[in-house]
Amino acid sequence: MQANDYQSLCVELKKIAHDAGNFIREERSKISAKDVELKSVASLVTYVDKETEKAIVKKLKQLIPDSGFITEEGTANYSDEKYKWVIDPLDGTTNFIHGIVPHSVSIALMEEKEIVAGVVYEVGQDEMFYAWKDSPAYLNEKEIKTATATRLEDTLIGTGFPYYDFEKVEDYIDAMRYLMRHTRGMRRMGSAAVDIAYVAAGRFDAFYEHGLHPWDVAAGALILKQAGGKISDFHGGENWLFGGELVAASESIFDTFFDIIHKHLGK
Repeated sequence: MQANDYQSLCVELKKIAHDAGNFIREERSKISAKDVELKSVASLVTYVDKETEKAIVKKLKQLIPDSGFITEEGTANYSDEKYKWVIDPLDGTTNFIHGIVPHSVSIALMEEKEIVAGVVYEVGQDEMFYAWKDSPAYLNEKEIKTATATRLEDTLIGTGFPYYDFEKVEDYIDAMRYLMRHTRGMRRMGSAAVDIAYVAAGRFDAFYEHGLHPWDVAAGALILKQAGGKISDFHGGENWLFGGELVAASESIFDTFFDIIHKHLGK
């Protein structure tokens, strides 16, 4: 697949994500308590998540018939396919249920082990973040870049709270305590895909979280890299897609920020 193929593919992904977002938006007023299922104490799912994923998978199969799927709701799977889709049909389900933004649709394509296209569609504010291999990063057709702050005290940090893996809670709180005292502030938005896209757009200077899944981060990670950002796991390695932990930041602040996260959470 060539660069122009990735670009053409990304055009189709934007349409698919937008259609999914329209369905999510339409169903919001219909959701009631009986529609909410517990996957774990703080991990919720609704028929909207499941139906959205089914619709996305069906359309993606038409784009690349022999592709595999890594999906949150398990409506499709993968083995050793060259092309694999990584899908979160509704990232921020709890926000969605409570009528809070952001909540988003996240779709990424992997060719072998490389992410080559990605879209994150924030439904509540109708914002489409996207990029493909070797492209700039975009938000609603306009090119975006990461922030340029070089001092920690000038930064705004995004994060997510642990909701099922509490092994590092005390270390996590220690990191938050340090960042609260040495930055402009912290935000917990409730959608990791959007958080990473916000770093790409320069709204956040950095983001970190653990207990993540591939579908939470794949699309956002490509968008961030194409916007000039950097990503690693808590140890400075590349195991952020499947390793459950991620540090993302603008290049200008990455080293400073990584050192803090590694000190507190890289044990």
